[in-house]
Amino acid sequence: MQPIRQGDVILLPVPQVEGEKIPHLTLAEGEVTGHKHRITDGKAKLFFKNDTLYLRVYSRTALLAHEEHKAIAVPQGHWMVKIQREYEPEGWRYVAD
Repeated sequence: MQPIRQGDVILLPVPQVEGEKIPHLTLAEGEVTGHKHRITDGKAKLFFKNDTLYLRVYSRTALLAHEEHKAIAVPQGHWMVKIQREYEPEGWRYVAD
């Protein structure tokens, strides 16, 4: 599987998902707008381990939605959730969406 990107959220395929189950499906919240990257359709669960979110999609696909981006179908499988960062002279910072 190929990585999937929606705005500042990047999903990377991983062999398996571990960690503590989280009771929501929000992958990231926008710091500027308050918009959210979240799973709105399909069967999926989020997990947290070592400061990293992991997404497991149980259904054939799950729909990743955001108010400002086109919805994306995430295939069944195990995914690591990463937030894009950018470099500034003061150091690395997460991209605000």
